[in-house]
Amino acid sequence: MADRLRPGRLAWGDQIRVGASGLRARPARVILSALGIAIGIATMVAVVGISSSSKARLLAELDELGTNLLRVTPGRTLFGDSANLPAESLAMIRRIGPVLTAGSTGDTGEPVFRSDRIPATQTGGLAVRAASLDLLDSLQTGVRHGAWLNEATAAQRAVVLGSVAAQRLGLRTGHQVWIKGQWWTVTGVLDSSPLAPEIDRSALIGYPAADAYLQYEGYPTTIYTRSAESAVADVREVLPRTANPEHPEEVEVSRPSDALAARAAADGAFTNLLLGIGAVALLVGGVGVANTMVISVLERRREIGLRRSLGATKGQVRGQFLTESLLLSGLGGMAGALLGALVTVGYAAWRDLPAVVPPWALGGGLGATLLVGTVAGIYPAMRAARMSPTLALSTA
Repeated sequence: MADRLRPGRLAWGDQIRVGASGLRARPARVILSALGIAIGIATMVAVVGISSSSKARLLAELDELGTNLLRVTPGRTLFGDSANLPAESLAMIRRIGPVLTAGSTGDTGEPVFRSDRIPATQTGGLAVRAASLDLLDSLQTGVRHGAWLNEATAAQRAVVLGSVAAQRLGLRTGHQVWIKGQWWTVTGVLDSSPLAPEIDRSALIGYPAADAYLQYEGYPTTIYTRSAESAVADVREVLPRTANPEHPEEVEVSRPSDALAARAAADGAFTNLLLGIGAVALLVGGVGVANTMVISVLERRREIGLRRSLGATKGQVRGQFLTESLLLSGLGGMAGALLGALVTVGYAAWRDLPAVVPPWALGGGLGATLLVGTVAGIYPAMRAARMSPTLALSTA
């Protein structure tokens, strides 16, 4: 007899159907409430997706360019003056066992102009640099047009332009540039050098030509070395003493790929900021869901009273409204995740990036919406469960 008087339990399917019926009765309110959740989740998923897409391209770029490039430059003397690398630095560095290739450039201090009619102050940020013949092997930079310097052209008034220099000058192979009162012929244009952006803004000539026509002193100002990946740290340790045995403290060694890694870290910090903005939007959406559920409880007092009078327990009423809150948040979360993924794919296509939407971002977004739905629905559900059936029917 006691078992027949015990209230029946609602199955999960029935619980969901009861909760969904409450949402279907007020579609406009449901859409507006879910919109806040959708915006927050879309923001978070899109931010993570765009950041992951950018990082994927960066990692692919690092894999292609390699992390075994080291850059040697002169530092400062003990008295604070600019130091010089010895003229034989490049030859000594090449003798280091793990070093695969090494090339150098030297700043001539001369600008390059499109014609002799341009004022000397309008350099466009471009500089003339002497370059060794094996420079491109060290940088792994390709030639876009024309040809790189060789033993013959390195002694003549021949110039190879970096990608930015060619763009700013508006010149290509076969044209001429004006350097120190003389016309020089452009024999080639390089591809971009992400690990050596100074090369992009340079007009490169051979060391013999720099000595003959520009009276260049011959000191290398930058040496680029490629070494075995496993020996990069060891090579970095011995480079200062090898490049300048007498004054190793005047030599600076850097790893250009570290700049790309630092850029990735900066992008990560900016991503965290945008994720915080998305979290705020999600919180606002959660407040909207809670407000909607509280109003729903007040408007449906007759329904609550009738269900309680027919035998529904407090737990069943509480479960009904908590289910409504979870469904409302879940709908907004799924819509937001889809929107965020579409934004990521669209942005990646626009910027020619690999589209990457981490599964954890989608799962985390949906999990966050369920958490928000639970928190937002607890108070309205408890308030509905505490409502007296007699009072609810009499005040409806």
